Amino acid sequence: MAQTTIADMGDTSSSTGTSAGKSDPNSKPPLQEICDKARAEDLKNKANEFFKAQDFQNAIIYYSQAIEANPLVAAYYGNRSFAYLKTECFGLALEDASEALAIDRSYIKGYYRRATANMALGKFKKALKDYETVVKYRSNDKDARLKFTECSKIVKRQAFERAIRSDDPKKSVVDNLDIENMVIEDEYDGPKFEHTVTKEFMVDLLEHFKQQKKVHRKYAYTILVQIDKLFRTLPSLCDITIPEGGKFTVCGDIHGQFYDLLNIFKLNGLPSEDNPYLFNGDFVDRGSFSVEVILTLFGFKLLYPDHFHLSRGNHESETMNQMYGFYGEVKAKYTSKMADLFTEVYNWLPLAQVINHKVLVMHGGLFSDDSVTLDDIRKVDRDRQPPETGIMCEILWSDPQPQLGRAPSKRGVGIQFGPDITKRFLEQNSLEYVIRSHEVKAEGYEVAHNGKCITVFSAPNYCDTMGNKGAFITMGSDLKPKFTTYEAVSHPDVRPMAYANAMFGFM
Repeated sequence: MAQTTIADMGDTSSSTGTSAGKSDPNSKPPLQEICDKARAEDLKNKANEFFKAQDFQNAIIYYSQAIEANPLVAAYYGNRSFAYLKTECFGLALEDASEALAIDRSYIKGYYRRATANMALGKFKKALKDYETVVKYRSNDKDARLKFTECSKIVKRQAFERAIRSDDPKKSVVDNLDIENMVIEDEYDGPKFEHTVTKEFMVDLLEHFKQQKKVHRKYAYTILVQIDKLFRTLPSLCDITIPEGGKFTVCGDIHGQFYDLLNIFKLNGLPSEDNPYLFNGDFVDRGSFSVEVILTLFGFKLLYPDHFHLSRGNHESETMNQMYGFYGEVKAKYTSKMADLFTEVYNWLPLAQVINHKVLVMHGGLFSDDSVTLDDIRKVDRDRQPPETGIMCEILWSDPQPQLGRAPSKRGVGIQFGPDITKRFLEQNSLEYVIRSHEVKAEGYEVAHNGKCITVFSAPNYCDTMGNKGAFITMGSDLKPKFTTYEAVSHPDVRPMAYANAMFGFM
């Protein structure tokens, strides 16, 4: 018999909870109330079917309709919270879990959902408190106890790491590296370079990675040390020029999907001085070939520093990497020391790029303050982990919305901004449009806000489950965007999130 834990989807209860009020068992409720309850249950059952089919957007629609029909059932909010978790709407998942608990404080899945959402947002202490509640009332639930234990370890580890950093805040991983004396074993048959990355090395590296082989740690460390030095020379907002008759390509999220990255290069050509690229953040996590992706991108940046550009995404951060796979993957393929070095390097990635003074490209979106200018972005001190508010946070996390104005983010971090916000920002900064990434789109891209806000997402069939196309944008000096879409290609049998923290099997 399969064991059901509180992490399972599919709350079938229709209890209104302890705070919904008790009715007289001898009195007859109004007919409309009976109809609404029956309709709500039918809508919830339809939502459950969509959820089981991994059609989470439709599941959310039907859970929402069930809530409209009967807003006093904690399970409806709990189920929708789980669907929001699946679509990375962690802020909305948090709201629904809290709403479920407001209806019924004994609804244990509400604590579980809220803990999971807080974990996804990196709010580990808050998550630990809810996991503690779950374990208290469900002491025999192995899954809950595992997550409580893992969350507790993270909280303790973070406290320890903060203490170490405060003792020696200027100490870098590079200070303890001895690359010169790293021995290259005789059996190593991979690509090599002497002092600087070459085109031959990069071509050989792609083939080496394609065969699921590792580049020697000496070359991996050398690439990281050299790219760190290069990034430190760049501003937070970089200027890019497309010359007359030139071509330029913008790619969105790759998320560790190395074989789809190879397909981009197959479709659009390898990077070169005549074929420049910009990759717009979220290079790693989720997909289980993130090491191959990031070393490829860093290698091309070293080879073509003025014609290959990289911007930071919200997943180029310590918290995201420890949860969603990259940190574990680096440790598995190399060492924890290298994983820590990646964290240092990511802090120096530029936050945004301006093309021909007219197109702003950043990973997330616009700002909660109308007065933000390009100069404000240039002045951001980016050598840090992403904060929870402010320009740096919003440029990495925000999303567009069709409605006017601003709204709290569905993710729980950053904001949502409407077409009027985009219009004012462009006018104030003499820009034509913005390009951003950060969101899965069915066709790999979306043109919104009257053509002034473009989303590009370059990881097709995201996490091997979403069924979306990937896309990239090409443009000339006229800055007119052209979209190329493509399907996912096959990859070796390594599942997405293979190196992720055990806490995140829900995704």
